[in-house]
Amino acid sequence: MIGSSTNPTDTEVGAAAALAGAEVVRARYGRLHSRIDKGAGDFATDADLAAEEAILDVIRAARPGDAVHGEEGGRQGAADAEREWLVDPLCGTLNYATGSQLVAVNVVLRNGPAAVADPFSGEVFLTDGETARVRTGVPGGERPLAPTAETRLVDVNLDPPFPSAPGFRAVDLLAHPGFVENFRPRVVSTTLALAWVAAGRRAAYVTDGGDLSGSVHFAAGIALCRAAGCVVTGIDGRPVGPGGSGGGGLVAAADAGTHELLMSMIGGRGRTG
Repeated sequence: MIGSSTNPTDTEVGAAAALAGAEVVRARYGRLHSRIDKGAGDFATDADLAAEEAILDVIRAARPGDAVHGEEGGRQGAADAEREWLVDPLCGTLNYATGSQLVAVNVVLRNGPAAVADPFSGEVFLTDGETARVRTGVPGGERPLAPTAETRLVDVNLDPPFPSAPGFRAVDLLAHPGFVENFRPRVVSTTLALAWVAAGRRAAYVTDGGDLSGSVHFAAGIALCRAAGCVVTGIDGRPVGPGGSGGGGLVAAADAGTHELLMSMIGGRGRTG
């Protein structure tokens, strides 16, 4: 539900939609879930589908003229719609299905506001495209996101496929002597880790892949990191987005020094674009 406002902002719509999905995810946690095979070892659960429907209900009610592209349902809405929301109702499905609470609900208006909800902490990380903050759900519980590399923790996505191999392989990064001298690896297996970079809980996040700027999995987290002031590039050091990163993938770092150090290990030039 979007407060009492009769004309909510896109930021509030995104936050309300993400929280609606998170409520479903939290309520269904611990159950025996039916699985829908998506091939190549990937699958969705009934919780993914129910969360996506809850998210779509919020967006449709507040923005009936917008299109929505959900991970499970694909693109819906008018073909000529000028605005499109990207929805990942449960990022970390395998984690969730095996009893882990490391999951995220991602909602973003393409090239606009974004929200990432943590169903189990109750937090929602949000950006209007210029500023970034986290809302805890308690009175006065909203504060700006402040990225910092102090934790020295770096999340690395080790899930296949690995389109950049052999030029870039995450396992090689973990084995680099400079990595163990400067950082400590973590594998969260959900893009909640991107919100944690923006919030200062992680120094960086690294993943292989293509152009992730329009991905339902990554777009919300990328928007958060950018608004919070993180350095966000592809694994080749170039800007993420169409016409930007030729090498694809993602390196989101709390600051330029952390980014430069990681790029030196990956083999790029450490450009921030």
